[in-house]
Amino acid sequence: MTSCQIRKRLSVRIIGVALLATTVGCAGGPLSTREKGAGIGALGGAAAGGLIGAAVGRPGVGAAIGGGLGLGAGALVGDQLQGHENTNQYQDQQIRNNQTELDRQRQELQRLKRQQGELILCHFPKSPRAYSYPRRP
Repeated sequence: MTSCQIRKRLSVRIIGVALLATTVGCAGGPLSTREKGAGIGALGGAAAGGLIGAAVGRPGVGAAIGGGLGLGAGALVGDQLQGHENTNQYQDQQIRNNQTELDRQRQELQRLKRQQGELILCHFPKSPRAYSYPRRP
């Protein structure tokens, strides 16, 4: 086998492994904010590292180093964003719970007012004739 054939087979295998990893990696459901940040950081770092590496004659090394650094930085930023999202979700749930409790208490208050009104009506009928006072001469 010639070196050209070896490179071609190696390239096909690398592309196949990359496609397999992409397919398997995306099969687990939607990406979290942390994972999105890590991916964006890795791509941005690899691009920046590749450009810097090309300037000094080693674009592959620059891309690898930049990708690794970008991955770490992106994961940290994504982790912070995900923490804020989790806090917001917890606070939203607490707000919904408080609103439900307020609605329940409001209904209870209305029920008690109706009940109190019925008790007053039982003791004091609406008819004015019920209040018969003797006339003064």
